[in-house]
Amino acid sequence: MIPLLFSILSSSLIFVIFRLFPRYGVNTFHAIVFNYVTACSCGLLLFGSELNEQSFSGDWPLFALIAGILFISLFILMGLSSQQNGVALTSIAGKMSMAVSLLLMLFLYHEPLTWLKGAGMLLAFVGVFLVTWNGKSSTSSNQGSLWMLLTLFFGSGILDVVLNYVQKYHLDHLSPSLFSAFGFGIAGVIGYLIMFFQIFSGKSQFHFRNILAGIILGIPNYFSIYLLMESYKSTGWQDTTVLAIINVSVVLISSVIGFIAFKETVNSKKIAGLITAVSAIIVLYFAGK
Repeated sequence: MIPLLFSILSSSLIFVIFRLFPRYGVNTFHAIVFNYVTACSCGLLLFGSELNEQSFSGDWPLFALIAGILFISLFILMGLSSQQNGVALTSIAGKMSMAVSLLLMLFLYHEPLTWLKGAGMLLAFVGVFLVTWNGKSSTSSNQGSLWMLLTLFFGSGILDVVLNYVQKYHLDHLSPSLFSAFGFGIAGVIGYLIMFFQIFSGKSQFHFRNILAGIILGIPNYFSIYLLMESYKSTGWQDTTVLAIINVSVVLISSVIGFIAFKETVNSKKIAGLITAVSAIIVLYFAGK
């Protein structure tokens, strides 16, 4: 349970840090790049002693490459979609991708779907939708940018499945801690190339505060992924239950922090969503026992 709880807290802390970036004039993309480097460094510094000749055997490098590409590309796409489709629709596409990952995991692992677990998942989807949807969308949204929402929806779900699948079947000689580090490292290399192109082409400027922001973001980001993968092993629950509880809990905690610390609007719909999310967590907890 400890990895599960700290994975939720780490993921929720990421939300708070992102919300503070505009206040301090941080270039979010640059901070994300340094965040990946920091996350990779965390894994190598803490667990690098575990590396040996057998560590690089197997198929995990291919999955690390896939994860790294998804890390950076989904973030870039999230920024573009926020401009084209609005923050609300983009946020929903990312959050509701849980449906893709849960369905794929049920299919891949042939997990039994009990009525209690099904009810918990349904409550989770409803709760996340109510909390996320604000009834507004960008006026610039058009059919040409719909592909961004669909890519975010399916891509985010596929990323969750990749992380789960490799932890389950392809880490015989490598720990999840080091796999996470290599995945972040690949994302960092790709991000650096894009960032340097932006700077040398005059499209953006370099500031030291972006490095500091990336370091602050990278530490909880690393542990959010590493502890997620550890949670699959330590709870004794089915993987779909673990993933659903973490996703819903992060939305719940992030929303409460938003209401209290950032004075976000509270309405009856969001309160109903929070109550539904709490109910989903309770139901999924008992379904997983």
